[in-house]
Amino acid sequence: MTNKRFKKVCVIGAGVMGSGIAAQLANAQVPCLLLDIKDFAPTGLQKSLKLKPAPFFSPKHAEFIETGSLDTDLNRVQECDLVIEAIIENIDIKKELFAKLEKTLKPGTVVASNSSGLSLASMTEECSQEFKSHFLLTHFFNPVRYLPLLEIVTLPETKKEVVNQVAWFGENVLGKGIVFAKDTPNFVANRIGMFGMMESLKLMKEGNYTVSEVDAVFGPAMGRPKSALFRTMDVVGLDTFIHVAENYLDGFAVPEYLKKMVSNGWLGQKSGQGFYKKEGKEILALDLKDMTYKPKEKVRFDSLGAVRNLGSVGEKIKHMVNADDRAGQLAWSLTSALCVYSANRLHEIADDITQMDNALKWGFGFSQGPFETWDSIGVKESLARMAKEDIKVPTWVAEMVEKGRNSFYAIENGHRTYWDSKTKSSKPVPVQHLSFTVLKEDKKNIVKDTTATTLVDLGDGVLACEFHTKMNAIDNEVLGDINTALDLCESGQFKALVLANDGADFSVGANLLLMYMGAMQQQWDQIDEMIRLFQNTGVRLKYSSIPTVAAPFNLTFGGGTELSIWCNQMCASAELYMGLVEVGVGLLPGGGGNIEMMARTLQSAVDSPDFVTEPLLQRVFETVAMAKVSTSAAEARNLLFVEPASHVVLNRQHLLESAKQMALGMANSGFRPPLPRTYRLPGESAYATFDMVMRSMRDGHRMSDHDLKIGQKIAHVMTGGDTNMRQKVSEQYLLDLEREAFMSLVGEEKTMARIAYMLENNKPLRN
Repeated sequence: MTNKRFKKVCVIGAGVMGSGIAAQLANAQVPCLLLDIKDFAPTGLQKSLKLKPAPFFSPKHAEFIETGSLDTDLNRVQECDLVIEAIIENIDIKKELFAKLEKTLKPGTVVASNSSGLSLASMTEECSQEFKSHFLLTHFFNPVRYLPLLEIVTLPETKKEVVNQVAWFGENVLGKGIVFAKDTPNFVANRIGMFGMMESLKLMKEGNYTVSEVDAVFGPAMGRPKSALFRTMDVVGLDTFIHVAENYLDGFAVPEYLKKMVSNGWLGQKSGQGFYKKEGKEILALDLKDMTYKPKEKVRFDSLGAVRNLGSVGEKIKHMVNADDRAGQLAWSLTSALCVYSANRLHEIADDITQMDNALKWGFGFSQGPFETWDSIGVKESLARMAKEDIKVPTWVAEMVEKGRNSFYAIENGHRTYWDSKTKSSKPVPVQHLSFTVLKEDKKNIVKDTTATTLVDLGDGVLACEFHTKMNAIDNEVLGDINTALDLCESGQFKALVLANDGADFSVGANLLLMYMGAMQQQWDQIDEMIRLFQNTGVRLKYSSIPTVAAPFNLTFGGGTELSIWCNQMCASAELYMGLVEVGVGLLPGGGGNIEMMARTLQSAVDSPDFVTEPLLQRVFETVAMAKVSTSAAEARNLLFVEPASHVVLNRQHLLESAKQMALGMANSGFRPPLPRTYRLPGESAYATFDMVMRSMRDGHRMSDHDLKIGQKIAHVMTGGDTNMRQKVSEQYLLDLEREAFMSLVGEEKTMARIAYMLENNKPLRN
């Protein structure tokens, strides 16, 4: 692909999609001109700054956007080398805009339409050949920041170099997953996704399932997002859903109850009620039999209970479709229909199965696309079941099995391949990013495999420790395996170490259940030993003779944050929700988190007894004591979790490769570990100030007595305990202070109550 970056981009249309695209351009620090009629552009920008979830990594990124009016500023498109049209889905209005652009653009400017379903050929039928040669469709998905899919559709006249440039820009600058679609209605993701949704509504009626039952089945149990079906429809907007459904090709009628809901103004999240409605703290679900809201039921199926104990998404899906209860019947009926439908659409909407799988994963948040799902449930076995149920399967699938290929994907000679129905042979997956899934298919890459981690050879002398406990929680086994990885590196077998994984989240922190059970049994020595191991592992990551790089992403809490910040460098995903959140369970960070945060803020301190460090310490004290969590890597930088020299990756698919290259670069450039650190800390004088402020907050009912106690412990550690600015203290002295403070809290009755509440409800208790 042509790795040419567009220097300035114009977005025309400041509605939800247009402002979202502009925000993502700004997140990538690409200057953007946002145009709309009259004063709609500045209004749209201001609205986007108030949206939740936020389209910007930080409000400061909005400074990359200028606004203007189409009436007076259209000639400013000449400043831009890419124009993205995101106006109303009306083909006549789009044609009118393109006619104006043809007269205004400088030669060579690329124009893209963000249409979600209109025919590309129809909207450009009156345009010149030169305009068409630089024209294509770029279908972003909403919300643009959070959904990685970018569908690209081209005309026969579109120049190949234009397609390559836009695809490269989308993937490498904007962080998007690129899917090449054909010029058919609804393209790829919406075409398959809408079939799945409409088929779900049909099966729901036929099987007399409730809203809650359908969402319980088609959520995480089947590798789908927590929002499942009906919560997703509420978020999208039921009016929008109907609009897309009415453009749909495949003969589904919009159910009357959906039309009635829209006529009632029950549009979903934007109107406060749709399939779900919140009253106070209670969630109500719509009963479609009488169209009234009732308390959301707790759905219990044997199959759903059993699936919680299974590890991989593929195992869960296979279990669900083979279960013999009502949930299993629903799972099989939809999954088999979706697989067959997708197979029937091959070459009509996309040229290969990888495009279709990626579209569903990146556009709808599925863990597996339809063909990957088919592989998980077993192609040969499912074909036999489909034959018994008279489900007609496309001949090319049966031909594949007849040729001895029993899966759509395979690892051949260390590379992932897919089945190509046209050539009736396997082909390499078009774009292959470094991933643990593919690496581990070749057993030669597995250095060590345990129940908690896998040590994986990334190639070029770089070793990775991939943890795969439940929610990637950190326990003694994970810490032990990290130390084993460091042993292998320091012995000369590898020259750098990366901490990473392919999970939904990097790590939710230390294993709370083990901590709780240990405290209940008063196993204080074992807990103390675990905290020592945690601290020593962090110290070793920092001062090892080989470079260490952490690659955090999404939820990175508590111990996950501590391991990341003690590494020599960080290669972070732009979507990073990082924080030391131990206060929420009645504790303080015990794995060196206080000390590393303190060290980071004191980097700017002058090594003098007279230098006032209290304002610096106050900054990180508030971060830890208030359990602040970043909403992006940009905000994590402001909170000092991510250092200025760290690398931030917008494309999650590139994260492991980027982390590997960072570690390799450090190793090949003569890495030397940092020197041991000592600190001048203010001791009791600063502690008294922090204590006074916290007591005032407690008296003003802004923190509880237990919050005050935890805050005092954090202040004691960060100010250095019994010390003063005239003496230097070692890092080990501070780690000992931190461990003692942790141990003093872990057995507290209110701490135990907080841990128990978090384990049961997955949210903090204020007590």
